[in-house]
Formats: sequence, structure tokens, C-alpha cells
Amino acid sequence: MNTVSDKTSAIRGLYRLSIEERQKKLQEFADLTEDDMSVLEKFGSLDASTADRMIENVVGTFPFPLGIATNFQINGRDFLVPMALEEPSVVAAASNAARMTRQTGGFSASTTDPVMIGQIQVADIPHLDKAEKSITEQKENLLKVANAQDPVLVKFGGGARDLQVRRLDTIMGPMIVVHIFVDARDAMGANAVNTMCEALAPLLEELTKGKVYLRILSNLAEHRLARATATFPAKELGGSKAVDGILKAYAFAQADPYRCATHNKGIMNGVDAVLLATGQDFRAVEAGAHTYAATREGGYQSLTRYEKTPSGDLQGSIELPLAVGLVGGATRTHPVARLCVKILGVKTANELAEIIASVGLAQNLAALRALSQEGIQTGHMKLHSRNVAIAAGAIGDEVDTIAQKMIAEKRVRFDRAQEILAELRKD
Repeated sequence: MNTVSDKTSAIRGLYRLSIEERQKKLQEFADLTEDDMSVLEKFGSLDASTADRMIENVVGTFPFPLGIATNFQINGRDFLVPMALEEPSVVAAASNAARMTRQTGGFSASTTDPVMIGQIQVADIPHLDKAEKSITEQKENLLKVANAQDPVLVKFGGGARDLQVRRLDTIMGPMIVVHIFVDARDAMGANAVNTMCEALAPLLEELTKGKVYLRILSNLAEHRLARATATFPAKELGGSKAVDGILKAYAFAQADPYRCATHNKGIMNGVDAVLLATGQDFRAVEAGAHTYAATREGGYQSLTRYEKTPSGDLQGSIELPLAVGLVGGATRTHPVARLCVKILGVKTANELAEIIASVGLAQNLAALRALSQEGIQTGHMKLHSRNVAIAAGAIGDEVDTIAQKMIAEKRVRFDRAQEILAELRKD
């Protein structure tokens, strides 16, 4: 913890300063060296001007490694998939799992219509029955008002499609929550849905004689689903015992929420990496995916399913809500995100969602195979060893030399990397 000093984080008007002025303020507060500042000053592909318009109080950027997953064949078409993340072994594992599916036709993927849910919370209602009836009677008019907020979306086949009235008993008393279902087309949909909810708020107050509080999109996009299936040959997995081991690992996840949380996290390793590379709101997708898993019958469940085929191979499938877009947001403003979308060659948000679901399935299968056979650490630590060497201060050829020695010793640790580095430099 910092000792008491005259430094303060209460900096008025930081947003009004230039990036250079903010950096200077930060340097003084955190006692940053000139070397520290040189790191902040490297903006890279995302230039300073663009970054400064994306979020508030910008002082720099935070680059992630961008890798390419190979071998993906989805609905008969080949893809090279950009993945942005910091964790080793993920890109390699997804690529290897995708390779296994090529002899069985690759991945088959599909999506539902891109329908998002907007929620309008109405409380302090004097007569709930009367309020619910009034909303239902005015349904068509309410939808008309919602669609008037975004005529361009309606022109392209989207817009508000339906409306639902729900009653909730809460710790603050009974409430009505109105759900508006909006086809967002190729947008993620948050802005369009939120605008529609705002427009309906005063009308709902008039109809219910209550008070509207929250009016916002839900990230549980249960009507905007992406699905993918693939068959993984038993021979590629390591034989029938390997298939049985994966099925037992899957059964473990289905039966135990402690394991299932990590199981689904493995899926999101792949999903989030593509979301980040293409400028999507990965936090929204994470929230929706885990909530979707938790709303299944029987409690928190796996987002994937596995079964043995009559021929003894392993068939896997995945289903999860995927609210992604190609219109607006960082997908349009971030130059690397635009480039990644170009690499994928997708034209619609649904195509992007199908790719992401396929990557999630591939990543999960690879993790289950590793866990049920040699254990996750064997392959992961081999790839992680280079990161450990770099963290210990190794540069250039030193990195590979130290990594190889730690792997041979089966001692991939920071302290051991430091020892080897000291020995190398002493020699």
C-alpha cells in the first residue's frame, strides 16, 4: 500500500488535457521513469488520435499478441481465424482441433435471427392487472413508436418485432418489466435497443401510472444463438480410450459446477480471442454465455455437448448466445479489428457468429483431450516457458535457450529462469 503523501488522484478536468499532458500528470503521480514513459508513448496500429476518441482519459494503448488459427473449415468454406489474447497454447490447440475435423467435413454452423432483448422496468404501479392489460392492448402502437426510432434498421429488415409483459416480485415490491424484441441485423444492437427503450419509457408510464426506472438492453441474448457441430475421429484423438476419457471429462463438467465453470472458461478462451480481434464487446458475450449456461434445467451446465457416434468417433456440438456486429463500435473504428474482419472475409454478423462458435467448440475439445490424457500442463507449460524466460529478463536467443532447458528439466518456473539466465550471462 502507498504511504501517505501529498499526491492525490482527484485530478479535475483530466479529460480536457492532451494525451501528452495526461502522461505527464501520470508520470509525476506514479514516479515513472523515462523508460516507463517510452512504453506509454508507443501507440502502434491504434493511433493516438483514434484511441483518444474511443475511451476517456487516454494515456496509451495495451497491445495483445494477434495470432492466426489455421485449418478451420466451416460450412464447406476455409477460414484463417485471427485470435487476440495473451495465453499460450490456445491458438495452437484450436488449430489442431480444427485439423482433426477436416477429414469429417469440418464444422457445420448455424445461427438464429439476430434478435436482442430490451428491458423497461416499471415500478410503483397502483393496479398491476390494469397496467398489464393496457400495455398489451397498445402493443402494436408501442412497436410502431419503437421502429420510428431507427428507420434505417427497419429498411434493412430489422427492427422491433414483438413485445412481452413480465411481472416480477422483488425485494422492492412488485414490478412490471416490458421486454421488446429487436432484430438488430448486422449490428450488435445495444444502441438501437437502448434508444427504443428510452422512447417507450414515457408511454409506458402513461399506460401504467407507474414510474420507469431502468430501460436498457439485456446481455442474455437467448434469442440470438449460434450453434456448431463437428465430428472428431477417434484415431486423431488417440483411440477409443481417448474418446471415453473425453466423455468422462464432459460428464464431470455436467455434474459439477466447480468443474463446469473452468470447462466453459476453456470455451471462452477461443470465443473471447476472436471477439477481441474483431472489436466485439467480449464482456457482453461472456455475461450472456455464462448466464445462458446457468438458466439450463439442472443448474449451471456446459455450453458444449459430446457423444460417441456409432462408428466410435466423437461428435461435439456447442450452443451459446452470440451478440456480435459488423456495424459500429470498435469493429469500425479500430484499424486492426477492421483488418481481422477482412481476413475472415465475413459479410454478415451471423457469419461471424458461426465462426466464433466453431472456434469455441474446437478450443473446448482440445482442452478436454489434453486434460483427460497427458494433463493440461504438459503442452501448456512448453508454450508458457518462453513467457517465463522473457519475464525473467531474457532477450533474443536467450529466450529459447532458457525455455528449452526448463522444459527438459520439467521446471518451468520464474526463479529457475533467472538462475539459467545468470549462468548464461556469466559464461
